[in-house]
Amino acid sequence: MNRDLAEKTVIEYSKKLYGFALGKTSDLRDAEDLAQEISLRLYTALLVSEIDNIAAFVWRIAHNALANYYRGRSRSGIGICIDDLADTLCGADDPLTDIAEAETVTRLHSEIARLSKLQRQIVILFYYEGKKQEDISNILSVPVGTVKWHLFEAKKDLKKGMETMKNLTELKFNPIHFVMCGTNGSIGAKGNNSNFFRSTLAQNIAYAVWKEGKTINEIADCLGVSPVFVESEAEYLAEYGFLLKQGNKYLCNILLDEATTEQTRLSSAMYEQAAKLFANALYDELTSSGILEDDSLYYPQHDRNFALWSLIPFIAARSGETLMEDTISFEDAATRRPDGGWNICYASVLDSGVEPPKYFDSVQQLYGPCWNGDQEKLILWMVDTEWSAKRADDNYHNAAKRDLSLFERLISGSSLTADEYAYMAERGYLKNQADADQTAEKSLQIVWVKNTETQKKLLSIGDKLKEKYKAQFDALKAPLVNSIMDGTPKQLQKAQAFGLQYIFYSDGWFLLHCLKELVNNGKLTLPTEEQKISLTTIITRN
Repeated sequence: MNRDLAEKTVIEYSKKLYGFALGKTSDLRDAEDLAQEISLRLYTALLVSEIDNIAAFVWRIAHNALANYYRGRSRSGIGICIDDLADTLCGADDPLTDIAEAETVTRLHSEIARLSKLQRQIVILFYYEGKKQEDISNILSVPVGTVKWHLFEAKKDLKKGMETMKNLTELKFNPIHFVMCGTNGSIGAKGNNSNFFRSTLAQNIAYAVWKEGKTINEIADCLGVSPVFVESEAEYLAEYGFLLKQGNKYLCNILLDEATTEQTRLSSAMYEQAAKLFANALYDELTSSGILEDDSLYYPQHDRNFALWSLIPFIAARSGETLMEDTISFEDAATRRPDGGWNICYASVLDSGVEPPKYFDSVQQLYGPCWNGDQEKLILWMVDTEWSAKRADDNYHNAAKRDLSLFERLISGSSLTADEYAYMAERGYLKNQADADQTAEKSLQIVWVKNTETQKKLLSIGDKLKEKYKAQFDALKAPLVNSIMDGTPKQLQKAQAFGLQYIFYSDGWFLLHCLKELVNNGKLTLPTEEQKISLTTIITRN
């Protein structure tokens, strides 16, 4: 019987039941308690039963309750308030407790998300967080009796759901969250790809179709939400290329990194060993080469430590490019988006049971390397790290175009206006003073590689080292690359392979490990607060 009809039936018999109780008990209070117990038993029985003869059923319930009364109040519910009576609905032998401890726990999680919000909160607090009913009452600001009643109702709903369940997934109860979302390539008018995945719904839609395509209804059932919400969000993500639509099914079109414990172990060991080899050798070669004293290399206050903070990641990223096995082109791997973006979107999901890679917190503060410039003109190269000020944002690439045009004028000997000079000083490129007559050589606060010959000398140091260590690097990365590619779905094989080509080249993880290695062993000293805004920034000729 449905709830409305059960309530109507109880109300219809309430006066008769009270009269029955009044004639069978010794005082008004006992009569009220007995009538209350009969009504509760009747209501709960009606919800789970199909009854042909309602009247006979009502009076059978009434006489059973009366029998309990005659057996003694200590064992009956008579004289007990509804809050205490409700304990019998979810006691120690509660089937839900047995279910939660059985192998069907995964299916149970999926059904919990279908409960009402209040019931879901109560069930999670009671069964999964071990809260007492009184504590739940205080947390949710509802009467204890309401908590007990909803536990009883939830138990019935869950049992029904377990019998009729369609799809098995924990996303309904335990949604994933991106711990990192980034952009490999150029952003569009709507900014970085992370802007499209600010909501948990968008993240979980992409995750739900990572391995296999699903229809709107299948995604909705997987997430435990209305198809109406999924439909509009999936259409929007597909419009901007983050999902692919094949017939009536959607497929994920972003690289999702959900590393296993084995993969994080391989990744951490690989980068740590490679950085020990390369970063230390690069530091030693660079500091003994004489290039740091060359007039064609400018850095402020002749601070070699400041110069090395920029030159080491620059060389690590740009050197050895002829050694790369670049069989997949960016054009083949990237997605053109309606807002003008042309990129590969990547995101990371960290399972609670998997230890994150070494320096995971640090890599979340890394942005880049950023390369801006045109052929035959200047290049502005930069990487944001935990040691630098945060400079890269949605507007960075547009701002860099203006920066480059001002650099061209400054380096060619032209003067900047006071406003232009103030702008460049605010960006950290020039001294923080309004002196528009300063020459480039006296005002720059970044590393300036003045000609292509010097740039080639710098990169040649890295070229030789990467050639020297190539066999070791290839052996280090092979197990990780194979493991990642084996877990990548077919539609994203090219995008994944493209990114993996850059391991130990223009690879943020590699740059981070190189800097960490040199900081940890004392070869690089930490920058001053004043240096952070212009740290790891280079201007050079293409």
